[in-house]
Amino acid sequence: MALRAGLVRRFLSTPIFASESRAAATAASSAYASAADSNNISDKATAEPNTTLFVSGLNKRTTPEKLNEAFSQFGEVVNVKVVIDRDSGFSKGYGFVNYATLEDAEKGVKGMDAQFLDGWVIFTEFARPKRIPGQ
Repeated sequence: MALRAGLVRRFLSTPIFASESRAAATAASSAYASAADSNNISDKATAEPNTTLFVSGLNKRTTPEKLNEAFSQFGEVVNVKVVIDRDSGFSKGYGFVNYATLEDAEKGVKGMDAQFLDGWVIFTEFARPKRIPGQ
């Protein structure tokens, strides 16, 4: 007779098994962390510096004009795009800022990373090149 998954989970979460499973989970996570450290594995690859910045953590009501105003204090902004949800008409929470020069883009990354914009903390990094599926 097969047991339902919920019953098995409930059974394994009883005090008898809970301490053993927590110890096993802790050992497994620490083993993974030490393996990642020893192999120099990075969770997030950094992009090569370029003039386009990726901005995440935007407020849903942030406009391209506000984004342009915030980033223009670090250099000449060529283009600003806030990605909009088609259904709601509000921001999806991220966008792109294009600077005229690489030096201005570097100033923009350093100056606006982890700063407040429209009451939300935003994060900036160099944009990764667009990948075409299948290549």
